[in-house]
Amino acid sequence: MHKRLAFIDTLRGIAVLAVLFQHVLEVIVQKHPTGAYYWVFHDAIGYYMNFGRFGVVLFFFVSGFVIPFSFPNSATPVRDFTISRFFRLYPAYWTSMLIGLATMLVLESKAYPLSQIVANVTMLQTFVNIPNLWVFYWTLAIELLFYFGCTILFAMGLLNRPLTAVGIVIAAALIGTAAALLIESRTVSSLMEVGLNLSAMFLGKVVRDTVIGGKLRWSHVGVCTALYAIFAITLSDRRFGGVYQENFFYSYSIGSAYVCAALVFIAFAAFGERMAWRAMAFVGTISYSVYLMSPFVIVAIHRLAWVGDGPLGWSAFAVMIVMLSILVSWMTYTFVEKPSISFGQRFRSARRKPVVLDPALSTQGAAE
Repeated sequence: MHKRLAFIDTLRGIAVLAVLFQHVLEVIVQKHPTGAYYWVFHDAIGYYMNFGRFGVVLFFFVSGFVIPFSFPNSATPVRDFTISRFFRLYPAYWTSMLIGLATMLVLESKAYPLSQIVANVTMLQTFVNIPNLWVFYWTLAIELLFYFGCTILFAMGLLNRPLTAVGIVIAAALIGTAAALLIESRTVSSLMEVGLNLSAMFLGKVVRDTVIGGKLRWSHVGVCTALYAIFAITLSDRRFGGVYQENFFYSYSIGSAYVCAALVFIAFAAFGERMAWRAMAFVGTISYSVYLMSPFVIVAIHRLAWVGDGPLGWSAFAVMIVMLSILVSWMTYTFVEKPSISFGQRFRSARRKPVVLDPALSTQGAAE
């Protein structure tokens, strides 16, 4: 096992807390009278910056930094990578499903069709046009697409070539920007949004190839980031140019989320471990569980422990959610994630040949 990068875990912690911040404020704004505070909340999470999308995109950058380098130097690297990803993602995901189904049934009296549940068990529901049980599962489909793309590139011998990621980011930005400007179609804009998310991941690899090993130059990062930002701003304006989903998806907030996530990620990568923060890195270590479990903590606290409206009540609500989310997620990480990862390592084939690895290279997964 290679040494974890503390600044990467710090980024994960920032990302998941940003998502949690968005979800908490959305509950307050959507379900309670906020009076004079309405526009404060509205501007904070909807008009200028969507912190939920910022956190998700930050996760995508981390995936690009980590996942392409997670193929082991073993006799069967693709098989071993697939197994490690399966045991990294699915047990915690299934636990989230069980907790979610129970929570929604008991507290909201809400049940779901068996066909939808079965499809969601596979994590492939998006690809067969079956709705996610809960909207935040959408990011997992993007992760799976990235894993698949990396596997194909690895099998072709292209993944470890630094200019591959550069070419993908540039091509995605040029094609996506042109499509957003020239084609007025909801379907096309949705596909371009998938391309934007994947390009964020490959931009993460471009940054990795620059700061570790010096395979690329900062000029590569600059060009790719500029084109990515143009793509993000253009697509956001065309796709979310007006009021959408109760004011939380303005073009300003989505476009700024993509751009700010890139800038924060690049700044952290440039300074490396000097940007690590131990407390935030701990949250980052359990961030996959926090992402999967916190929505149901929000439902439970809102239903069972709401203490009243006003700044004091809202603050108490937020504090309780953060504390309980971290506690529950630490438990699922300790009793589900870690044992599952260890179990999956039993199936890894023998190392192909002895090598000396840079201790800075981490094989931890994007979901971690």
